[in-house]
Amino acid sequence: MKNSYDAVIVGAGPNGLAAAITLARAGCSAAAPSPALAQFGLWAVRSARGLAEICFNGEPARALFGGLGAHSMMALEKPATAAFGLMLGILGHAVGWPMPKGGAQHIADALGCYLQSLGGKIVTGQAVQSVDELPPARAVLLNVTPRQVLSLAGRHLPPAYRRQLERYRYGPGVFKIDWALDGPIPWQAEACHRAGTVHLGGTLSEIAASERQMWQGEPPGKPFVLAAQQSLFDSSCAPAGKHTAWAYCHVPHDASFDMTDRITAQIERFAPGFQDLVLARSARAAIDFEAYNANYVGGDINGGVQDIGQLFTRPAIRFNPYTTPDKRLFICSSSTPPGGGVHGMCGHHAARPAFKYIAKLAIYRHRQLPQ
Repeated sequence: MKNSYDAVIVGAGPNGLAAAITLARAGCSAAAPSPALAQFGLWAVRSARGLAEICFNGEPARALFGGLGAHSMMALEKPATAAFGLMLGILGHAVGWPMPKGGAQHIADALGCYLQSLGGKIVTGQAVQSVDELPPARAVLLNVTPRQVLSLAGRHLPPAYRRQLERYRYGPGVFKIDWALDGPIPWQAEACHRAGTVHLGGTLSEIAASERQMWQGEPPGKPFVLAAQQSLFDSSCAPAGKHTAWAYCHVPHDASFDMTDRITAQIERFAPGFQDLVLARSARAAIDFEAYNANYVGGDINGGVQDIGQLFTRPAIRFNPYTTPDKRLFICSSSTPPGGGVHGMCGHHAARPAFKYIAKLAIYRHRQLPQ
């Protein structure tokens, strides 16, 4: 018979590993909310464009905040998009936007090593078609979106809950390009040479127009581009004397449209001569992202729309969104609060109710033993 575990986590990435580590460490401390959160919420519920226009007079500041708000992957006129801009801005002031040396894979590698040091086990190369295939466990945590939850565990869930998951809304996708370059990107703005991440969009109005087009199902003509140039600060990202960079823009859900020329044109607009430095490139459309990772439904890297109607009630309306009607099944993906872009926190929070359930089960079984 297969080994038995306290918990089995299905799905890779920071959320799954964070859930496993939290459980392996046998619990964590809680934090009480403060009045500052309420004050933050009053500003956060606004639209990113509205907040930028109310709070800032200069176009550079408005454009800066618009770029931050665009991480919401929604039209900047929609409520609560300001929350994304505020949070990213606060983080930028407090700790910057750090990058892992050697690439993001090193974060997953470090989490994996730490989990194994705690006695956890990682199994790869084994596709899971149903939770019934898993080894015996007191709890199962699913690091997948509602579509995969239904596929993996639908028969264990009541009709009403299944219908909520079926109504879950996925958002726009992304088009991404990776480049090998003969030198650093020749930005006209000197400050860009000192930035690991660069937002390319022009004015607030231009950024808003790009995100509005994407939200309405049209590939943006002048896309808002998020570019990263880690090799400027991490020599391990490229051979000596060479550089690497990547960039992506937001596109309609499940789009197959090739945005290579439009993204390149935006970079060339702010860094003339960029095209002459390109040695090789690799592009991936929104429709290709889902083939790469089934959790990126339609190319949506956020795990679902993060608007007012689906920010705190993701993936379904429940007092504890990480739980399901099946007491031993939990969801720990970015389709739960706080959503995409907060790597590992969904898994960390989902592990708390899972651990409570495991602990209660252990106490109950202990009481049933003959004295």
